[in-house]
Amino acid sequence: MDCPNRQTAPALSLLSFNMQVGVGTKRYREYVTRGWRHVLPSQQVRDNLERIGELLVGHDIIGLQEIDAGSRRSRYENQIEQLAEHAGFAYWRVQVNRNLGRVAQHGLGLISRYTPFQVSEHKLPGRLPGRGALIARFGTPDHALTVVVTHLALGAGSRARQLAAICELVADDEHVVVMGDTNCSAAALLADPALAASDLRVYDRLLPTFPSWRPRRGIDHIMVSANLPVTDAAVVDATLSDHRPVQMRLALPDALSLALTSHPRD
Repeated sequence: MDCPNRQTAPALSLLSFNMQVGVGTKRYREYVTRGWRHVLPSQQVRDNLERIGELLVGHDIIGLQEIDAGSRRSRYENQIEQLAEHAGFAYWRVQVNRNLGRVAQHGLGLISRYTPFQVSEHKLPGRLPGRGALIARFGTPDHALTVVVTHLALGAGSRARQLAAICELVADDEHVVVMGDTNCSAAALLADPALAASDLRVYDRLLPTFPSWRPRRGIDHIMVSANLPVTDAAVVDATLSDHRPVQMRLALPDALSLALTSHPRD
């Protein structure tokens, strides 16, 4: 996928981040020693949320995975609402994919400077329940940007079914962004038959995001339609999760840029 140095069209800044509910793992042993933070509240998680909120500033549309929508571990506060307020965004949306009551409200989050005209939540197929896709359409029905936030399964078979389901959901959309933790490399995505048959393109330069303290694997991705040129893409140097965030800038067609900006921004 081309990544020209000069930007010749209005730009859109995207960020995708598996935030690990703010736990902030920095080495493998902390999966054990800090595992309790996945079920009980801690000041460290609150501090990490503030730092994550600072990362969001300057971006236009943000997709977050492994969020908590309000349970004991988050002090019954919606983490996405907190982040949006902290970073100065007016629009946010949560999709809870694993509702464990007071223990966890685990899911996906969308934060945006633009208000979508349509939002839908979808469960994805797989061996185990709890995977989903949050789809928002921005701009106007005639000139829409479709953004999908997702977190795919660990298993290759389930992941392929989930990618096929997402491709079907956006098959009629002209301008599409799919962002999230895909749990696989860019090479695996490039080999996926459903993606290959779609208009979506995988950024094929290595962007290592996992583990955050010594990233070797690129398993967090932003895929875009072929008609949305990528002007820049990078991994953000942050260790606030066991993943690092991915950011991307797109050059928008004039009609799409006008449709987006015709709605008030925060």
